[in-house]
Amino acid sequence: MEARGDGSSRVPSSAVLTFCCSSARAFLLRADSLAPISNHCFTSSSPADRPNRRPHRRISHSHVTANRPNLITALLTSGSSSSSASSATQQKTEPAPTTASSASENDPKLLLHCVQGLETARPPVWLMRQAGRYMAAFREYSDKYPFRHRSETPEIAIELSLQPFRAFQTDGVIMFSDILTPLPALGIEFDIRKGVGPRFEHPLRTPADIDAILDPDEEFDPVNKLPFVRETLSSLQTEVGAASTILGFVGCPFTLAAYAVEGRSSKEIRHVKAMMYTDPALFERLMEIMTKMVAQYVVFQLDSGADVVQLFESWAHHLTPAQYERFVLPWMRKLVGMIRKERPNAPLVLFLNGVGGKLEMVSGLVRAEEQNGLVYDALAVDWGVRMAQVRNVVGDDVVIQGNVDPAVLFGSEESVRESVRECVRESGLGGRHVLNLGHGVMQGTPELRVAQLCDEVRNCVYANM
Repeated sequence: MEARGDGSSRVPSSAVLTFCCSSARAFLLRADSLAPISNHCFTSSSPADRPNRRPHRRISHSHVTANRPNLITALLTSGSSSSSASSATQQKTEPAPTTASSASENDPKLLLHCVQGLETARPPVWLMRQAGRYMAAFREYSDKYPFRHRSETPEIAIELSLQPFRAFQTDGVIMFSDILTPLPALGIEFDIRKGVGPRFEHPLRTPADIDAILDPDEEFDPVNKLPFVRETLSSLQTEVGAASTILGFVGCPFTLAAYAVEGRSSKEIRHVKAMMYTDPALFERLMEIMTKMVAQYVVFQLDSGADVVQLFESWAHHLTPAQYERFVLPWMRKLVGMIRKERPNAPLVLFLNGVGGKLEMVSGLVRAEEQNGLVYDALAVDWGVRMAQVRNVVGDDVVIQGNVDPAVLFGSEESVRESVRECVRESGLGGRHVLNLGHGVMQGTPELRVAQLCDEVRNCVYANM
């Protein structure tokens, strides 16, 4: 392998490389197997050469398996995977029917059905930030276009969403977007600067600042103000909805409020904490606005084509358990109630970054016996807590998601595969677990390690463990 400057690797054009695999057998990975598997998105070699609009074409489950991703094909057919995985590959051309109580390992909607609470034959897999700069194909766009141009131009957002699906055959295709995307529709403008992150020209810190926010009940209007979201999700559903689960996402009310008050990423969030304690009424007013907006935005994504929506509480780790319980938890209860009023059966995943110390109280947001059943369907956790502890607290009937440390992907193949197996074992073998990372895929992560992680998850058929 030749190292790139960003830490990723490139296969020489004429190379045939030998890797040591978990089964202790060597296999050959031909460089020419890394060519694109289809041209159903952009057929050009660079973003500048792409057509203005391509016709949408539904990709069937059998089409995807007939054109399996390059690295996955090399892994499965060369003997690096277990025999059970190889046999499963041969069976995938005809997905098994899904019953009311269980889902086959070959189910193209495995992720959706898992989040809905059906028992699954293996954990589905998708990765937070699976569309990212660790992928060479992604960098062809990120090196040329700013973030909001990419996320708000449907043709580019669709392509970036599909890249990891084509490469690794994830069970979920998450829309390429940002948790902050709906804020401009409330009159809260921001920019995302490369290497810097989000920047708000006018942070919300005074009553006058919050007075200037549009009324979410009357003026949010995502249909007309965020049309690119609808086009992206509806196109993804058309193109790969028969072969995978389509995910939408948004930030939780507190995370969005904290970003808007701080005006940038922050390690201390002292401005929003100052508001919480010196002017709690103003903070409550901001949280009410954000909660109403997030509820409407989730419904909008579901109506636009999302099968599942994940809500990101990315900044929960900045709060003590007492602060989260007092200032945030009541709004998370209100939020799920608002969504359930409009879409009672919507599949919802709640991700909490920094769940340690908050697990007991948050478990009430996902246990069906709580809040008259008005709960989130799955709890996703960061890598700072053991999945066995999560399972013990929430119980066997709750779907949990996570939580392999993203840094493991910089290690050996065996360390990646063993981390997957350990996570699956700790989550319980009852079929209510979505395998994901405990945070987003990191820049510089070798694409091969991501392929091996996804491959190992497919090996984790519960009946064989």
